[in-house]
Amino acid sequence: MQNTPQNPLEITTSRLLLSWFQAEPCSIVFTTYQVGKIFIVGLNSDGKIHITERTFPRCMGLGTNGQTLWMSSLFQLWRFENSLLEGQVYQDYDSVLIPQVAYTTGDLDIHDIIVGENNRPVFVNTRFSCLATISETHSFKAIWKPPFISKLLPEDRCHMNGMADENGKPKYVTIVGQSDVADGWREKRQNGGMVMDVITNEIIGQGFSMPHSPRLYQGKLWLLEAGSGYFGYLDLNTQKFERLVFCPGFLRGLDFIGNYAIVGTSGLRQNKTFSGLELEQNLQKAGVEARAAVHIINLETGAIENWIRLGGMVEELYDVRVLPQVRKALLIGTRKDEIRNMISVEE
Repeated sequence: MQNTPQNPLEITTSRLLLSWFQAEPCSIVFTTYQVGKIFIVGLNSDGKIHITERTFPRCMGLGTNGQTLWMSSLFQLWRFENSLLEGQVYQDYDSVLIPQVAYTTGDLDIHDIIVGENNRPVFVNTRFSCLATISETHSFKAIWKPPFISKLLPEDRCHMNGMADENGKPKYVTIVGQSDVADGWREKRQNGGMVMDVITNEIIGQGFSMPHSPRLYQGKLWLLEAGSGYFGYLDLNTQKFERLVFCPGFLRGLDFIGNYAIVGTSGLRQNKTFSGLELEQNLQKAGVEARAAVHIINLETGAIENWIRLGGMVEELYDVRVLPQVRKALLIGTRKDEIRNMISVEE
């Protein structure tokens, strides 16, 4: 889909987003594989909202430790590094993310990514139903698969999509449906979703509708129930999902800063993947249509205090990440001459 005068990219923000950025110094990164774009939203030095966007084919999962940013694309896993030292500024940017390495993985349908030990990524290899990391000689190295998956094959058997880490190591994953046959998860979209403990192989929560984006934060395991539209947390004692707030769209992408959750939503596709879900009924009850947007949610009140909405050519988002203490980030793409001239010297 091209950004044409008939189908332009539209971005609008809530009235108080500027004030929120000033109070919570950070930048927000999000991806849309639908049109192959990565966006970074922050502030100019004059206090106005700034948006950077770059193009990569089918960009999806994001992982960051603040200095390094990993991003998956159609057949590669990219590592961007901030070339600026603390306190340095380049043309009003306080972070310049340069694509230093691209691992060619083939089309693995990589979803969530964490930055693990020794700055090494661990990612959800959705197509092969496993967790994996990079390999210097092969497409990937598998490090864990659910016990019900009998063999690693490119069949997306259970649609494992999300991963939560604990101290840089995989801890929990979200799965749409337990299945050991190709595409078998689709029959379990309404209530077959589960959360598994990677260390013990135990199911710690089930009965979800298309769960995504599990994250450990402030002592709770948060996640997105995309099939209902609710953001909340899994009570690890009762194994019950505690709903915090309904978000108008198909939920994917979650991160935190301070007392806020940053949550991504998408519009609904006109196909069987999104049909027949509770989300459709909840949207009708709320009297709204599903939106492609980033929502900033107060964890104490559950209020969506601010938002960034996308329209026109963008109808779906995948991942959302926060770059703390980064006011304005420049991400160097591969399609313009800036990558030829962006030269830095390590001292």
